[in-house]
This record gives sequence, structure tokens and C-alpha cells, in this order.
Amino acid sequence: MIKLNTINLETKLIQGPLAGVSARPFRELVWQYSKPAYTCTEMISCKTILHDRDFVNQRFINKSPLEKVLCVQLSASDPRELGEAVKIVTDMGADIIDLNCGCPKKKIRSKHTGSKLLSDPHMLYQLIKAMKDNTHVPISIKIRVDGTSNDNFNHDIVSVIKDAGADLLVVHGRHWQENYETPCHYEQIAFFANELEIPVIGNGDVASLETLKNMLATGCAGTMIGRAGVGQPWLINQLLAELDEACIVKPAIKKIAAIFLTHIERLCSLLQSETFAILHARKLAKYYARDLINRHAFCAAVNQSHTFNELQQVCGNYFE
Repeated sequence: MIKLNTINLETKLIQGPLAGVSARPFRELVWQYSKPAYTCTEMISCKTILHDRDFVNQRFINKSPLEKVLCVQLSASDPRELGEAVKIVTDMGADIIDLNCGCPKKKIRSKHTGSKLLSDPHMLYQLIKAMKDNTHVPISIKIRVDGTSNDNFNHDIVSVIKDAGADLLVVHGRHWQENYETPCHYEQIAFFANELEIPVIGNGDVASLETLKNMLATGCAGTMIGRAGVGQPWLINQLLAELDEACIVKPAIKKIAAIFLTHIERLCSLLQSETFAILHARKLAKYYARDLINRHAFCAAVNQSHTFNELQQVCGNYFE
């Protein structure tokens, strides 16, 4: 159990935020088939929240009754805007609010948000304080590490976290310029776990029992699952069981097809558009088809689907 202010997180595994994925249908399936400590929304710009809060609530937050703990991840560069956005998402039902300080995308960094904040400790301090001053819920910060770069911001970030009073730190074990082929810098995650008294969550490459054990060996309080959870909403339950040396049976191939279709059907409802939901299906197909021998043919067939009925037929043809 992880103690986080007034919240007791029942497990040590978290489903992290994923752009274009972490809407209510995805999070709902994770809660339906696993017991995560919490799930996360996609990263949401504070400006979007301030200018169109109804859209944000419907499209990005829209908390399911199944979700016990929901973390809303924000993107910001202005303390005043962030403070106002924090008030709004608190009212929308956020249980934890996270500031993204790890996104490496050029369009995000150009706005002085995401991983760009790691090179501006003074601004990061102001942003965290603005969050703390405008909500009663725990504040989380998600960062990346120095890696093998010359940035050397790890020590500065520790000082900022302590001084500003963040409640939780999530550390992705790569520098923002490093790609996913670069091994995770476990020793730098361990540095944060050793230096901070608040819970530190390790993130990066966890997809199996072996990789989970490698992450927990850093001394972190818990682990955040990323892309490995897409198409496998049961993964957190599986890893928790394996960690306890218990057996767990993965869903049969036909059941996986049914879960995929449920995901897309719920997206149809959320987006109020079968067309947009099918476009999402094309992106998600490869994840649900991990165990298919003819996965490439399946994905190609999904790409030719234009309606939910056609998608059902494709799944019936391939998931036997």
C-alpha cells in the first residue's frame, strides 16, 4: 500500500497516461480487469481546460463509476493558468493531479511545457506551488532523468520537489532526447527514490515480471505501466499475481476480441461518432493482436474497416 496524503493506494502498479488512448473507455477496461493503484487521463493543456471545460470533462476526464482513483495530468507553463485549471479539474472529480514535465515532443517543448520545465527549476517551483495552493488533492509530478546528457538537472529537481511540497514523483528513466531503444537508467530512478521522502514511482519498460522486478529493485514505491497496458487491461492483475508467485490465466483469444470490440463500442459512445471510433480502432488493433499469428493481416483488415459492423466481422474472422 502507498500512503498519499488522504489517499491509500491499494496496489503498487499504476496505468500511466497515454496520448490518444487514456480516455474513459480504456481506463474503464483497466479497472474492470485489474486492480491498479490509479489510472490517468491523457495530458490536457490548461488553456483547453480554461476555454472549453465542458469539452474537457466529456472527452478527457469523464470519470467512470468503476474508477476508484483518477489522476488528471495537466500541461502548463503559467502558474496563474495552472492554478485556475487545478480548481476546475478538482471540481470535476480528480483524485490526484499531475504536472507533465516529461513530454519530449517538439511542439510541447516549444510552449515551454513538458520536459522543457526540467531546465527551469524556478518556474517548476512556481507551478507546483500554484497547484498546491489551489486544491486539496495530492499533487504528482512526472519527469524524465538526466540520462547520459549534460543537463544535470536531477539534483535541482530533487530540491524543487522538496521545497514546493509535491506529494508524489513519477520518474521515467530516460532523458527526453533518448528513444525507447535506450535502456532505462535504473540508477537514476534509484537516486530520486533515495533522496526523497515522498513516494517515488518508477516508469519505463515494465511489461513483464522480470522488468517489474528490475524497476522495484531501484527502491521505488511503485511502478507505472505505459504502452504495455494497451490491449492488455488485465496486465496489472497478471503482474501482481506473478509477483506473489500466483498463477493467472490470460483471457482466451476470443475474449480478447470481445474486449477490443467493447473498447471501440464505448469509444463510439464517448466520441458520439462511429467514424472517429473506427479510426481509433486502427491505431489500437496492433496492441490487441499481440498474440495473433497473422496479426499483420488482421491489422490490415481493420484498416479497411469503416463501420463497427465491419470491425466485428474482421474480429470474427481472425480471433478464432
